[in-house]
Amino acid sequence: MSSLEEQIAAVEDEIRTTAYNKATQLHIGRLKAKLAVLRLERETRAKGRGGGLGYAVRKSGHATVGLVGYPSVGKSTLLTRLTAAESESAAYDFTTVSIIPGMLRWGGASIQLLDMPGLVPGASKGRGRGREVLSVVRSADLVLFLIDPEHPNLRALANELEGAGIRINQRPPRIVIHRSDRGGLTISSTVRLTHLAGGAAAQIAREFGMHNGSIVFREDATVDQLIDVLAGNRVYLPALLAVNKSELLTPSERAKLAAELRPVEPAFISARDQTGLDELVDQIGHALRFIRVYVKPPGRPPDLDEPVVLREGDTVEGLLHRLPTELDRTFRTAQIWGRSARFPGQSVGREHVLSDEDIVTVLVARGSARSAA
Repeated sequence: MSSLEEQIAAVEDEIRTTAYNKATQLHIGRLKAKLAVLRLERETRAKGRGGGLGYAVRKSGHATVGLVGYPSVGKSTLLTRLTAAESESAAYDFTTVSIIPGMLRWGGASIQLLDMPGLVPGASKGRGRGREVLSVVRSADLVLFLIDPEHPNLRALANELEGAGIRINQRPPRIVIHRSDRGGLTISSTVRLTHLAGGAAAQIAREFGMHNGSIVFREDATVDQLIDVLAGNRVYLPALLAVNKSELLTPSERAKLAAELRPVEPAFISARDQTGLDELVDQIGHALRFIRVYVKPPGRPPDLDEPVVLREGDTVEGLLHRLPTELDRTFRTAQIWGRSARFPGQSVGREHVLSDEDIVTVLVARGSARSAA
């Protein structure tokens, strides 16, 4: 019987050599599902063996950004320029052999920046400790791709992340899966399915061993999107792109490279000359969707110099987790001034979604100390 790696290679080869058309669409979908199942089994076996020596990174700050690029594109120099960290840099490949964290500030937020070893072709299959590096990328809040004029192939980098179950600048598919022990498999949708018609969804589900339960589509999903949901180990991350060493490019070369990278809009920077870095930091801060919330103790003005930094979509509950635990335990209501309030001083509960520059007073249960900080 062939080994797991041989089975994976055989399926990959069949997908690559099968012409894609209407007649082969279902067959290719099943092959993709089979490949995803085999890769999941490979991951499970690797974890059972300990998975090799990994990278341990303690997350800190309000968000973490992973620097992803080829060897020697200037990731270490960029980290040093943007943070107080000293990551060894040199004009040869593989200088960074571990994860180097640094911290930068933006609008009151602390952002952890991780300099990681450069990715090489085959990283998602383990080459160059790629799996360990990509496992750290999975835990980040934002990916910053870094390329340079000598290493401009963004697609190859993105493919390595795709192979590790990382989906860039995508949202999770609107597919609801419920597994059960009996009753057969039912497929339903609220929209017309154009990619998964003719029983394709059921056949792909059965490749994952799902024979009972229900799948509800709330969008016209593709084969790959259904496989992602069935696999259950995908992460969805926003990403930015910076072109380093841009001082080496003429204006026409910049325009040509920008056109090749569309629809991605790159930031042209020079870590060595420290140009374009302030604009890049602003892009990072906006992409992380920070909001600033000001706490106002009852009867006193808010502290406008020390906002509590949260993320878009965070609620009063999230704010309470950043305040002294006594306030969370004795919370009664919150008063809100700002864009999220229907009127100044609106009383809200824990589920209220906050907006940037909201002012919040936390009121506690009677008999507790009336303090919001």
